Amino acid sequence: MQIIPAIDIRHGKCVRLLRGDFDQETVFSDTPVDVAKRWQEAGAEMLHLVDLDGALAGHPVNAEVIRSIVGAIDIPVELGGGIRTMRDIDSVLSMGVHRVILGSAAVKDQALVQTACDAYGDRIVVGIDAKDNVVAVDGWGVSGNIEAVPLAKKMKDAGVTTIIYTDISRDGTLEGINVEATASLAEESGLSVIASGGAKSMDDITDLIRASNRGITGVVLGKSLYTGAIDLKQAIALSKEAR
Repeated sequence: MQIIPAIDIRHGKCVRLLRGDFDQETVFSDTPVDVAKRWQEAGAEMLHLVDLDGALAGHPVNAEVIRSIVGAIDIPVELGGGIRTMRDIDSVLSMGVHRVILGSAAVKDQALVQTACDAYGDRIVVGIDAKDNVVAVDGWGVSGNIEAVPLAKKMKDAGVTTIIYTDISRDGTLEGINVEATASLAEESGLSVIASGGAKSMDDITDLIRASNRGITGVVLGKSLYTGAIDLKQAIALSKEAR
């Protein structure tokens, strides 16, 4: 199971939100590039970037910061936030981003997802962000009017192989990962699922590793790393022991 540190970018800074609420923001660094370097030095094998401004605007916004991060590290980067057209996808991948995360676009335009998967294969990942099992879009401010499992099955039909599943009600809360919902989504969809939202301690890492035989292949860690609740080196070591 892969441990993936998250860097959420807003106004060029590394921030964390509480349950996706843009009015409840904590700034952890003015220089996301330095944060990326720190996570790489701690042993991260991939970084998870989110362009929060892009998620609201409906198109990528923080391209300059993202290019700087990609150019400063040697590990792969995945990026989500406002990527909603093939032009966006082509542009982001041409920056050196390893894989693209489609969120709102996946809900609104399955044909785009299929076209993207035909062109780029497993470099296309879908983010399913849900509250009370209902998917949210447009920076989590709007209901997508579809539940997580039916959307995941549609994405599988479109050629997607990996989902990043976030329980919005837990994101940024340090209340613990919703392991059962994540594992159930993997089992019911037949897709590889990366957990996200609410990790609070090494117990979450242990629980996810135990559930990895149900289709959980990774976890995105954000606030738990920035507050010191989880030590990245320790989490990576534990994950590697279980491989």
